[in-house]
Amino acid sequence: MLKVYQISNDRICEAQDGEGPIHLYCGPQKPELKSLVDDYKLDEHTLSSALDPDEISRLEFEPDHVAMIIKRPRNYSMVDELLFKVTSIGLFMFKDKIIIVMPEDIQIFELESRPALKLKNLTDVMLKIIYGTISHFLWHLKAINQISDSLEQKINTSMENKYLLNMFTLEKSLVYFLNGITYNSMLFEKMKINAVKIGFSPEELEVLDDIIIENNQCSKQAEIYTNILSSLMDARASIVNNNLSLLIKRLTIINVVFLPLNFFAGVGGMSEFSMMTRFVPWWISYPIFTATMLLIAVFTYLFVSKIGYENRVRRERKKIVKSKQK
Repeated sequence: MLKVYQISNDRICEAQDGEGPIHLYCGPQKPELKSLVDDYKLDEHTLSSALDPDEISRLEFEPDHVAMIIKRPRNYSMVDELLFKVTSIGLFMFKDKIIIVMPEDIQIFELESRPALKLKNLTDVMLKIIYGTISHFLWHLKAINQISDSLEQKINTSMENKYLLNMFTLEKSLVYFLNGITYNSMLFEKMKINAVKIGFSPEELEVLDDIIIENNQCSKQAEIYTNILSSLMDARASIVNNNLSLLIKRLTIINVVFLPLNFFAGVGGMSEFSMMTRFVPWWISYPIFTATMLLIAVFTYLFVSKIGYENRVRRERKKIVKSKQK
């Protein structure tokens, strides 16, 4: 699908008459790709690389245009199940035209540029698009961090592997993001080296320096999030195992509490109990039997609860504290 834009009042707006220097192709089909190769002499391999999500960022100089492949986050979909992916965008810079090729429809012109940039020419448009990639990475990193915090709270009380697998998926997403940001960093450095060849003015070169700084900060942030997730994954897995162990312990205590009750109920039985208490009114014998069973259950629970390594350590600590106080 082709969209045509133009620069008006230092902003990018859609061209109503279909005539403009900015051509945006979203998910182009074979006829459009053939037209780009035939009419604008775009390299077929570079054009296919712009639609390949696994392609790395790079800068190439052709006789009549400059070609760039930039990494950018994909639009998140619920089908991805917390897997944030990275895609590629192709920028083909001519003297009087810029062609943008993307595998999917991504908002690239609605972002506010920081550093502030007034759009005067096509080079400014290219810089705005480049900065937009950094902003998208930062927004996605923020979303991943918020999802990670939410999953951590669920893992603390969970006994399932579902949330743990979600954390692994986020860690995988951060690896993709870190690779994409690193590839872009190398591209920006190469653009700075070839600034004269590309046609950057001194003001635009200053903007490129700011973009490089922003991208480095984004890379550091992605690296920090990746290290935190990877370093704490073992701890979070231990939390899930510990929660399961505590549940098994509680169920075991409940089972042990009912063992003596089952024994006395089985030995006495209804007929034997009635025979033993035939000279005692039922409204006295049954309450006594019930109270006896409750006392046995409470005694068994207290006895079993005090058995265990944790309780022994707790008692030893109390003894040490008392001895120090004396």
